[in-house]
Amino acid sequence: MRKLPLACLVLCLTVFSLLSVPAFAKRPIAIDDVYRMQKVGAPEVSPDGKWVAYSVTSVDKDADKRRTALWMVNWESGEQVQLTFGKQSASSPKWSPDGKYLSFLTSEGEKSRTQVWLLDRRGGAPQPLTSVKDDINAYQWSPDGKRLLLEMSEGDSAEEGKDGAAKAPKPIVLDRYHFKHDIDGYMTAASRSHLFLFDIESRKLEELTSDKNFDDTGAEWSPDGRQIAYVSNHEKDPDQSANDEVYVIDARPGAVPRRLTAAYSAGGQKLAWSPDGKLIAYLIGDDAKYNAYSMNRLAVVNVSDGTSRVLTDRFDRGISAPEFTGDGAAIDFIVPDDRSEYPARVAVKGGAVERLLEGKLVVSAKSTAGGHTAIELSTDAGPDEIYALEGGKARKLTSHNDALIAEWQLGAVEDISFSSKDGTEIHGLMVKPAGYTAGKKYPLVLWIHGGPNGQDDHALPFSLYPLQVERQILSAQGYVVLAINYRGSNGRGSAFTRSIFADWGNKEVADLRAGVDWAIAQGIADPDKLGIGGWSYGGILTDYTIASDTRFKAAISGAGSANQISMYGTDQYVLQYNNELGPPWKTPDTWIKVSYPFFHADRIRTPTLFMGGQADFNVPIIGSEQMYQALRTLGVPTELVIYPEQFHLFTRPSYIHDRLQRYVAWYAKYLQ
Repeated sequence: MRKLPLACLVLCLTVFSLLSVPAFAKRPIAIDDVYRMQKVGAPEVSPDGKWVAYSVTSVDKDADKRRTALWMVNWESGEQVQLTFGKQSASSPKWSPDGKYLSFLTSEGEKSRTQVWLLDRRGGAPQPLTSVKDDINAYQWSPDGKRLLLEMSEGDSAEEGKDGAAKAPKPIVLDRYHFKHDIDGYMTAASRSHLFLFDIESRKLEELTSDKNFDDTGAEWSPDGRQIAYVSNHEKDPDQSANDEVYVIDARPGAVPRRLTAAYSAGGQKLAWSPDGKLIAYLIGDDAKYNAYSMNRLAVVNVSDGTSRVLTDRFDRGISAPEFTGDGAAIDFIVPDDRSEYPARVAVKGGAVERLLEGKLVVSAKSTAGGHTAIELSTDAGPDEIYALEGGKARKLTSHNDALIAEWQLGAVEDISFSSKDGTEIHGLMVKPAGYTAGKKYPLVLWIHGGPNGQDDHALPFSLYPLQVERQILSAQGYVVLAINYRGSNGRGSAFTRSIFADWGNKEVADLRAGVDWAIAQGIADPDKLGIGGWSYGGILTDYTIASDTRFKAAISGAGSANQISMYGTDQYVLQYNNELGPPWKTPDTWIKVSYPFFHADRIRTPTLFMGGQADFNVPIIGSEQMYQALRTLGVPTELVIYPEQFHLFTRPSYIHDRLQRYVAWYAKYLQ
């Protein structure tokens, strides 16, 4: 097998250890700290349970890029070992069934295809395992370790001329209803994903699913390796349906798939086989028209006859990442619940849901093997690290950010609750500046989460969308920061989330304004120094709120929109719009109503900074451009910042840094 050049990935068995840090005065979190933050995640427990592989994403400041390396940590000793190095990121770590190898996805260069690479735990450099012509999106080891199940799509690649120079790009011909998506770009038939079998010994690749009209994803091997379950949608035009169909197919070329069941799932389907191969766990959402607000329930389907049962019908919270326990008697999963997110369990025969870890925390991922469970966990005071989940307790295994966190004096995070205008109880978080003095009135920033079906929670993740870090950075400038889980947020039940259906900018704004009223009434907020801001739906709600309330002295609307009619056909949500609002030509009054910030821009008095990514297909930059032009026309102080080649979530570290600087400068100019 070909060896990777030394400049790229190599195996290093040097144990990672943190140097002892001398005592020093703590300091507030700083914007420059984003260059030192490391995102830890994707835990994978080895088959024998002795090691946990995981990923660490750090910033190469000189190259202005984020790079992801793979590490592993010993379950007992906590020994941390870096496994991959170099300029090319590695992702999707997976252990071979015998535990001898660790596989992962990477490419040799920026223009190379993403392939599966293999690392022998006994020593040596990583080696390429696959060499297929298309990018590999996902993969799974067969239970016997002899084959890989690959998910790939053809994609559209630029051709090269005889001199090696790239030819002019081909015209993009679109014939799909869902024709664009953030990061993926324009969607064609070549964008659809299909399943392939790869024999490890012979290196032979064989197609398992081949119908170019459908996407085939989320594939999982049966425990005996004879069958594969996957998700597809074989309706006449799957792009116009939110349906997920669960199929089972024999693990051999030419096999015919068998449809087991169908269900709508919010946020993506996830399948899991029972250890005996008789059941498949899957997720089932509410009516498809609620696709923006739906919460998944957990169900199981019998593989032999397709009969299914819902296990969490009475549990009014969402479900993600289902996984059978080793004895097959129960299923573990993750639950977002009122400012926290925790692992939970329910018996296959049904019954009450059992919470597996208490506390104000957020668990983002988990992995179980060899009798051990590892989780990715964050709290208000610490970013994601890998923990061992043992007997209802979390034991910390990794410490990549400990030295940085030790320098900080973070603002205290407190739970808050209050009544909205109509009496609805609303929950949220308040971050106080370090050294907060009771009785003193502080300038306040209302910092709004996106979604809308996300939530502000007890976490400090170092991710592409560092909302919680932003709260602390603003608090470090002397602001009290409010984070309100307005109606439409998750974690409070289905009715709470659905309550804004086809009525955007009404109840959410009432909840946000009530939170500010509460902070003023408590003597915490200075009513003459109020700021507001957010990204995505947080930016959209900023537009709604400043068109309804002139108290705010400064606003930041990131990746937002106000003239919602202009979003139809320009973003990726046409299916939601048709189901929730109806097409604009059928329901023009509804579209005008939910576009009131644009059509009533003359009510806005707040100096507003608009921002966004130039390549954003989620909330296209036109949403910010229109509001910027409106406020310029009206003579309201405003500024528009567009970040080149950035999607909805930024990837270039210097742009993330620049954005934070502009946040701080804008509020300083108008609030202090």
